[in-house]
Amino acid sequence: MEFRKILVPVSGTEADEEAMKLACRLAKKDKGRIWSVYVVTIKRALPLDTEIESGIETAEAILDHIEMVAEEQDCEIETDVLQAREVGPAIIDEAVEREVDLILMGAKYKRRFGQFSLGSVAPYVLQNSLCPVILYHQ
Repeated sequence: MEFRKILVPVSGTEADEEAMKLACRLAKKDKGRIWSVYVVTIKRALPLDTEIESGIETAEAILDHIEMVAEEQDCEIETDVLQAREVGPAIIDEAVEREVDLILMGAKYKRRFGQFSLGSVAPYVLQNSLCPVILYHQ
């Protein structure tokens, strides 16, 4: 499979680093491009264009770190902070808009009520993506 356009959504977990390293290896092989996004969620009581300083600062710090990880892999990436009500639909919209060939996400090991859980974002992306999705499980 050829992956010329890869979207790597990040959330600030350790799995993000390994997902980015894998994306860089895949992109180098096919001379592809990588976009990394962080989605700041906006509460329904607020207008969607409300700028939440703490959320944006956190997003920029995480994306700066991901850029350094990509640089270490000798890989160039583009980053963007998105604002949305929900993370999953924002990732799918971004993938459609950029016409990506692959969504590569890091998935942190979570336990909910004693059982393994992927949360709500990864299942939504897996169910609604029009392109292949790779989950990097930490």
